[in-house]
Amino acid sequence: MDIINQTTSNLIVRQLGRQPYLPIWQAMQDFTNNRDNSSADEIWLVEHEPVFTQGQAGKEEHLLFAGDIPVVRVDRGGQITYHGPGQQMMYVLINMKRNKLGVRQLVTALEECVVKTLQEYDINAYPKADAPGVYVEERKICSIGLRIRKGCSFHGLALNVNMDLSPFKRINPCGYAGLEMIDSATLKGPASLNEAGPKITNQLCTLIGIDAKTYREGFDD
Repeated sequence: MDIINQTTSNLIVRQLGRQPYLPIWQAMQDFTNNRDNSSADEIWLVEHEPVFTQGQAGKEEHLLFAGDIPVVRVDRGGQITYHGPGQQMMYVLINMKRNKLGVRQLVTALEECVVKTLQEYDINAYPKADAPGVYVEERKICSIGLRIRKGCSFHGLALNVNMDLSPFKRINPCGYAGLEMIDSATLKGPASLNEAGPKITNQLCTLIGIDAKTYREGFDD
Protein backbone atom coordinates (compact mmCIF):
# COMPACT_ATOMS: atom_id res chain seq x y z
CA MET A 1 0.00 0.00 0.00
CA ASP A 2 1.33 3.43 -0.94
CA ILE A 3 1.00 5.55 2.18
CA ILE A 4 3.33 8.40 1.24
CA ASN A 5 1.68 11.82 0.93
CA GLN A 6 4.61 14.22 0.84
CA THR A 7 8.18 14.47 2.04
CA THR A 8 9.08 16.57 5.04
CA SER A 9 12.67 17.42 5.84
CA ASN A 10 12.79 17.69 9.59
CA LEU A 11 12.58 14.66 11.88
CA ILE A 12 14.37 14.07 15.16
CA VAL A 13 14.81 10.48 16.38
CA ARG A 14 15.56 10.29 20.09
CA GLN A 15 17.08 7.20 21.69
CA LEU A 16 15.92 7.43 25.29
CA GLY A 17 17.09 4.07 26.67
CA ARG A 18 15.26 2.46 29.59
CA GLN A 19 12.83 4.79 31.35
CA PRO A 20 9.88 4.62 33.76
CA TYR A 21 6.59 5.09 31.96
CA LEU A 22 5.05 8.11 33.68
CA PRO A 23 7.76 10.72 32.92
CA ILE A 24 7.80 9.76 29.24
CA TRP A 25 4.02 9.93 28.99
CA GLN A 26 4.10 13.38 30.60
CA ALA A 27 6.87 14.47 28.22
CA MET A 28 4.78 13.37 25.22
CA GLN A 29 1.83 15.39 26.46
CA ASP A 30 3.98 18.45 27.13
CA PHE A 31 5.66 18.21 23.73
CA THR A 32 2.30 17.96 21.94
CA ASN A 33 0.68 20.75 23.95
CA ASN A 34 3.58 23.14 23.36
CA ARG A 35 4.47 22.45 19.74
CA ASP A 36 3.50 24.68 16.83
CA ASN A 37 3.67 24.44 13.05
CA SER A 38 7.41 25.14 13.07
CA SER A 39 8.18 22.31 15.50
CA ALA A 40 10.07 19.33 14.08
CA ASP A 41 8.38 15.96 14.12
CA GLU A 42 9.97 13.44 16.47
CA ILE A 43 10.19 9.69 17.02
CA TRP A 44 11.13 8.46 20.49
CA LEU A 45 12.66 5.01 20.94
CA VAL A 46 12.40 3.86 24.53
CA GLU A 47 12.24 0.76 26.72
CA HIS A 48 10.07 0.88 29.83
CA GLU A 49 10.24 -0.49 33.32
CA PRO A 50 7.38 -3.00 33.86
CA VAL A 51 3.95 -1.36 33.70
CA PHE A 52 0.39 -2.12 32.60
CA THR A 53 -1.26 0.72 30.70
CA GLN A 54 -5.04 0.93 30.44
CA GLY A 55 -6.25 2.81 27.35
CA GLN A 56 -9.39 4.89 27.04
CA ALA A 57 -11.46 1.88 25.99
CA GLY A 58 -10.03 -0.26 28.79
CA LYS A 59 -12.36 -2.32 30.98
CA GLU A 60 -11.57 -3.41 34.52
CA GLU A 61 -12.33 -7.07 33.82
CA HIS A 62 -9.39 -7.29 31.41
CA LEU A 63 -6.94 -6.77 34.29
CA LEU A 64 -6.80 -10.23 35.86
CA PHE A 65 -3.99 -9.77 38.38
CA ALA A 66 -1.63 -6.80 38.56
CA GLY A 67 0.52 -8.12 41.39
CA ASP A 68 3.67 -6.05 41.78
CA ILE A 69 3.32 -4.31 38.39
CA PRO A 70 1.78 -0.80 38.49
CA VAL A 71 -1.28 0.04 36.41
CA VAL A 72 -1.54 3.45 34.70
CA ARG A 73 -4.67 4.80 33.04
CA VAL A 74 -3.60 6.65 29.92
CA ASP A 75 -5.07 8.79 27.15
CA ARG A 76 -4.26 6.58 24.15
CA GLY A 77 -6.81 4.53 22.28
CA GLY A 78 -7.25 0.83 22.94
CA GLN A 79 -7.45 -1.36 26.01
CA ILE A 80 -4.91 -2.81 28.42
CA THR A 81 -1.39 -3.92 27.53
CA TYR A 82 1.97 -4.52 29.15
CA HIS A 83 5.26 -2.71 28.64
CA GLY A 84 8.56 -3.94 29.99
CA PRO A 85 12.26 -4.57 29.37
CA GLY A 86 13.03 -6.10 25.99
CA GLN A 87 10.08 -4.38 24.29
CA GLN A 88 10.76 -1.62 21.76
CA MET A 89 8.47 1.36 22.18
CA MET A 90 8.32 3.72 19.23
CA TYR A 91 6.44 6.91 20.03
CA VAL A 92 5.45 8.98 16.98
CA LEU A 93 5.05 12.72 17.57
CA ILE A 94 4.00 13.81 14.12
CA ASN A 95 2.14 16.84 12.82
CA MET A 96 -0.43 14.90 10.86
CA LYS A 97 -2.10 17.93 9.35
CA ARG A 98 1.20 19.25 8.00
CA ASN A 99 2.09 15.84 6.60
CA LYS A 100 -1.43 15.27 5.22
CA LEU A 101 -1.80 12.02 7.14
CA GLY A 102 -5.07 10.54 8.32
CA VAL A 103 -5.34 8.44 11.47
CA ARG A 104 -6.00 5.24 9.52
CA GLN A 105 -3.00 5.95 7.31
CA LEU A 106 -0.72 6.37 10.32
CA VAL A 107 -2.01 3.19 11.99
CA THR A 108 -1.47 1.30 8.73
CA ALA A 109 2.05 2.70 8.42
CA LEU A 110 2.87 1.63 11.99
CA GLU A 111 1.63 -1.87 11.25
CA GLU A 112 3.45 -2.06 7.94
CA CYS A 113 6.78 -0.85 9.34
CA VAL A 114 6.78 -3.91 11.61
CA VAL A 115 5.52 -6.27 8.89
CA LYS A 116 8.26 -5.13 6.50
CA THR A 117 10.95 -5.37 9.16
CA LEU A 118 9.98 -8.93 10.03
CA GLN A 119 9.85 -9.86 6.34
CA GLU A 120 13.62 -9.24 6.26
CA TYR A 121 13.90 -12.28 8.56
CA ASP A 122 11.45 -14.39 6.54
CA ILE A 123 8.78 -13.98 9.21
CA ASN A 124 5.25 -13.84 7.81
CA ALA A 125 3.63 -11.11 9.92
CA TYR A 126 0.32 -9.43 9.17
CA PRO A 127 -2.19 -6.88 10.54
CA LYS A 128 -5.87 -7.56 11.24
CA ALA A 129 -8.63 -5.26 10.09
CA ASP A 130 -10.67 -5.70 13.27
CA ALA A 131 -7.81 -5.73 15.81
CA PRO A 132 -5.02 -3.17 15.32
CA GLY A 133 -1.50 -4.48 15.70
CA VAL A 134 0.72 -7.09 14.08
CA TYR A 135 0.39 -10.87 14.35
CA VAL A 136 2.36 -14.01 13.48
CA GLU A 137 0.35 -17.24 13.26
CA GLU A 138 -2.43 -15.64 15.34
CA ARG A 139 0.02 -14.62 18.08
CA LYS A 140 0.43 -10.90 18.68
CA ILE A 141 3.90 -9.42 18.36
CA CYS A 142 3.12 -5.69 18.23
CA SER A 143 0.45 -3.48 19.82
CA ILE A 144 -0.58 -0.04 18.58
CA GLY A 145 -2.33 2.83 20.34
CA LEU A 146 -2.49 6.50 19.38
CA ARG A 147 -3.83 9.81 20.60
CA ILE A 148 -4.38 12.80 18.32
CA ARG A 149 -4.36 16.31 19.74
CA LYS A 150 -4.17 19.62 17.85
CA GLY A 151 -3.75 17.63 14.64
CA CYS A 152 -0.65 15.90 16.03
CA SER A 153 -0.07 12.30 17.09
CA PHE A 154 1.53 10.84 20.17
CA HIS A 155 1.88 7.36 21.70
CA GLY A 156 2.65 4.76 19.01
CA LEU A 157 3.65 1.09 18.94
CA ALA A 158 5.09 -1.57 21.23
CA LEU A 159 7.11 -4.32 19.51
CA ASN A 160 7.93 -7.41 21.56
CA VAL A 161 11.60 -8.03 20.78
CA ASN A 162 13.28 -10.16 23.46
CA MET A 163 11.33 -10.10 26.69
CA ASP A 164 9.64 -11.94 29.51
CA LEU A 165 6.13 -12.42 28.14
CA SER A 166 4.65 -13.88 31.35
CA PRO A 167 3.12 -10.56 32.57
CA PHE A 168 0.76 -10.67 29.59
CA LYS A 169 -0.90 -13.66 31.29
CA ARG A 170 -2.06 -11.29 34.05
CA ILE A 171 -4.29 -9.43 31.57
CA ASN A 172 -6.50 -10.00 28.56
CA PRO A 173 -4.09 -8.33 26.12
CA CYS A 174 -5.82 -5.55 24.21
CA GLY A 175 -9.12 -6.87 25.57
CA TYR A 176 -8.84 -10.38 24.08
CA ALA A 177 -9.03 -13.26 26.56
CA GLY A 178 -6.50 -15.97 25.81
CA LEU A 179 -4.60 -13.96 23.19
CA GLU A 180 -1.09 -15.40 22.96
CA MET A 181 1.84 -13.03 22.70
CA ILE A 182 5.17 -13.71 20.98
CA ASP A 183 8.45 -11.84 20.56
CA SER A 184 10.73 -11.49 17.56
CA ALA A 185 13.73 -13.20 19.17
CA THR A 186 11.70 -16.41 19.57
CA LEU A 187 10.92 -16.25 15.85
CA LYS A 188 14.60 -15.72 14.98
CA GLY A 189 13.92 -12.10 14.10
CA PRO A 190 15.51 -9.02 15.71
CA ALA A 191 16.95 -10.10 19.06
CA SER A 192 17.81 -6.70 20.55
CA LEU A 193 16.36 -3.20 20.68
CA ASN A 194 19.52 -1.86 19.05
CA GLU A 195 18.68 -4.07 16.09
CA ALA A 196 14.92 -3.58 15.98
CA GLY A 197 14.61 0.15 16.71
CA PRO A 198 16.46 1.57 13.70
CA LYS A 199 14.82 -0.89 11.34
CA ILE A 200 11.23 -0.05 12.24
CA THR A 201 12.11 3.67 12.33
CA ASN A 202 13.56 3.61 8.82
CA GLN A 203 10.62 1.60 7.51
CA LEU A 204 8.11 4.02 9.02
CA CYS A 205 9.90 7.07 7.63
CA THR A 206 9.85 5.53 4.16
CA LEU A 207 6.16 4.70 4.42
CA ILE A 208 5.07 8.19 5.47
CA GLY A 209 7.56 10.07 3.30
CA ILE A 210 9.90 11.50 5.94
CA ASP A 211 13.48 11.04 4.83
CA ALA A 212 15.69 13.49 6.72
CA LYS A 213 16.60 12.32 10.23
CA THR A 214 18.68 13.65 13.09
CA TYR A 215 19.56 11.09 15.77
CA ARG A 216 19.96 12.21 19.37
CA GLU A 217 20.62 10.48 22.65
CA GLY A 218 18.08 11.58 25.27
CA PHE A 219 16.37 14.96 25.47
CA ASP A 220 18.02 18.29 24.76
CA ASP A 221 19.32 20.21 27.74
